[in-house]
Amino acid sequence: MTQSKNKGLSRRDFVGAAAAVAAFTVVPRHVLGGAGNTAPSDKLNIAGVGVGGMGQNNVAKCASENIVALCDVDAKYAAGVFEKYPNAKKWTDYRKMLDEQKDIDAVIVATPDHLHAVVAMAAMQRGKHVYVQKPLTRSVWEARMLTEAARKYKVQTQMGNQGHSSEELRLVSEWIQDGAIGNVTEVHCWTNRPVWPQGIDRPTETPPVPEGLDWDLWIGPSPMRPYNPIYLPFNWRAWIDFGAGALGDMGCHVMDAAFSALKLKYPVSVQASHSWEVKQMWTRFDNKETYPSAEIVHYQFPARGNMPAVKLHWYDGGIMPERPDDLEAGRSIPESGTIFVGDKGKLICDTYCENPRIFPESKMKAYKRPAKTFRRVKGGVDGHEQDWISACKGGPVASSNFDYSGPFTETVVMGNLAVLNPEKVLLWDGENMKVTNDEKANAFVKPQFREGWSL
Repeated sequence: MTQSKNKGLSRRDFVGAAAAVAAFTVVPRHVLGGAGNTAPSDKLNIAGVGVGGMGQNNVAKCASENIVALCDVDAKYAAGVFEKYPNAKKWTDYRKMLDEQKDIDAVIVATPDHLHAVVAMAAMQRGKHVYVQKPLTRSVWEARMLTEAARKYKVQTQMGNQGHSSEELRLVSEWIQDGAIGNVTEVHCWTNRPVWPQGIDRPTETPPVPEGLDWDLWIGPSPMRPYNPIYLPFNWRAWIDFGAGALGDMGCHVMDAAFSALKLKYPVSVQASHSWEVKQMWTRFDNKETYPSAEIVHYQFPARGNMPAVKLHWYDGGIMPERPDDLEAGRSIPESGTIFVGDKGKLICDTYCENPRIFPESKMKAYKRPAKTFRRVKGGVDGHEQDWISACKGGPVASSNFDYSGPFTETVVMGNLAVLNPEKVLLWDGENMKVTNDEKANAFVKPQFREGWSL
């Protein structure tokens, strides 16, 4: 989590430019070189792509800047957001928006998962800073491509896992790295998701596409299929062609504290087991359409520096870890959260790393907290978008920039390799993005794009 300054405008260059235009109170964008070289006192011109759902919240938290463009393939779903920003140009196709509207500095991407990579890549290739909702991508390969592209095009980036900007995540990292619970060798992460239908097959009904929805653009790079309301606006998360299931939805929140505090990167192996719920019966079948209703995924990470090897266990669909014996009676386990198991104690926190406590409580009260060593984000969780904006204007790189969130996303979504190949221990070569002991399992590492679509 060590942060560094980005390579934007140097102080010497800034003073020189400012002197040349001393008559101006605010240095205009064009004087300093346009997008990617914005004066701290200037406002970014921001575009939102996929603004009907979570995107509207991301855009609202950037409203201190200029919202100049809004793009959504579903005009009815996004109508309220379109009305809220009457001065923003309205688009259906993000490609036309990026090609034709030249005043955009930065782009918020909050589409369904299967479109994250193509939209973000198109923006970065044009020199735009990008904020991409979690998970960064649906597949391992796409996450790697975006990480490398951010470095190549020298743009500022942020993934929308807002808990990574929280005070609590920094406290947990400082405590664990201070040795508060000793050497951590096991972590349990769980969520109450899915809260949408999973473990189901493709519908056979083919109702007409609603007016105002561009179905071809919604499908994007995924294989074409007939429209059905079961897919949108929310339940697309369940479908392998469009989302990343419960892992993709919540893993980038719940696993964040462990990935950060324990300095994790790529696992060396992963194994999963799962069940599909069909007609109220737990059963198993070869479902190629949706993720299962419940699953357990076991990740094995190697030793890192002076930190020992660690096992991380993921649970969803109502499955939870065993209640620790030393958790006091009367204290409940949250519906979603993390337990760190150290050789000198344990630590528990909620979904976004809220309410972190060492337990038993006597150890928490006796613990002398270390000095705060990690950079704090102004506003914490609520400042996640502004942290990105600050980076775009020359401040420290954003808390969940792609150098962090890219490898993190790779680890989260590669758990789905195991989910789709259950009961097998898959050996993982993270640097080369390859399962080394089962070639079939590599099919999900890199998606096959529909003709006409590519990164």
